[in-house]
Amino acid sequence: MTDKILIIGGTGNIGWPLIQYLNQKQIRIIAGVHNLTKSANKFQGMDTVEIKHFDFLDPTTFEAAFDGVNKVFFVRPPQLADPKTDMLPFLKFAKQKNIEQIVFVSLLGVEKNPMTPHHKIEQLILDLELPYTFIRPSFFMQNLNTTHKEDLQKNHDLFVPAGNSRTSFIDTRDIGEIAGITLLDSRYINQKLNITGPMALSYSEVAQIMTKTLGTTYTYNRPSLLKFRKVMLQRGLKKDFVNVMVMLYLITQLGNAKEVTDTAAKVLGHKPRNIQNFIEDYKEDFL
Repeated sequence: MTDKILIIGGTGNIGWPLIQYLNQKQIRIIAGVHNLTKSANKFQGMDTVEIKHFDFLDPTTFEAAFDGVNKVFFVRPPQLADPKTDMLPFLKFAKQKNIEQIVFVSLLGVEKNPMTPHHKIEQLILDLELPYTFIRPSFFMQNLNTTHKEDLQKNHDLFVPAGNSRTSFIDTRDIGEIAGITLLDSRYINQKLNITGPMALSYSEVAQIMTKTLGTTYTYNRPSLLKFRKVMLQRGLKKDFVNVMVMLYLITQLGNAKEVTDTAAKVLGHKPRNIQNFIEDYKEDFL
């Protein structure tokens, strides 16, 4: 059977490089998107990509999105924090469709953190006995030019409650390529891949690298978890999303984000991008 892969979140930081990778390999893709109008331009010129409306919270969108599909890739939308309600109907549908592989982007150290939504989703997949690949990345470099972009642009400051802890940041472009490789190679079925960037850095070191690379002084403000939560809520971010962020930064403070593995390099066949590569590529987002 020729693969036909459902990619949920195909316009995102991981889904987009994944679709680019699979499109180059001429793999048939269904891009499950929430907003068809917004997404149409994104996939222009990609003959292998078919766009379908998809919503985890609307089971009526499942049938069309799964049309002829044998493999599925998905990332948890940040606003969906209750997997039994938000994800289980989708996963049960995948089981009914006899999906050959489901690739889920989880979280480094998730096995030690049962309170995270990622841990609960992994457990649901295991309970349903779906053939899986769990990609467990460290913190995304792209968090810096999305979640923390406002502080970096306006204040040239990293407003992050990570204390003095170290983080083995990974570029989402590498995660997307790794996802593509695992979807096309059966050796990765029922594997849990802990992937990181090439080194663990403190946020002070990240600020120093940004300063040197961009020619503008950047600082690292170490707010408390409570102050960070208060500011994020004041900015209008959803409470469940903010609570998950606070939980993840608490995990970081405890030292659980500093692990460095060589898994990414082994899967990719080359070293993953480092933080300086990322800052240089996205410099327009910071200045």
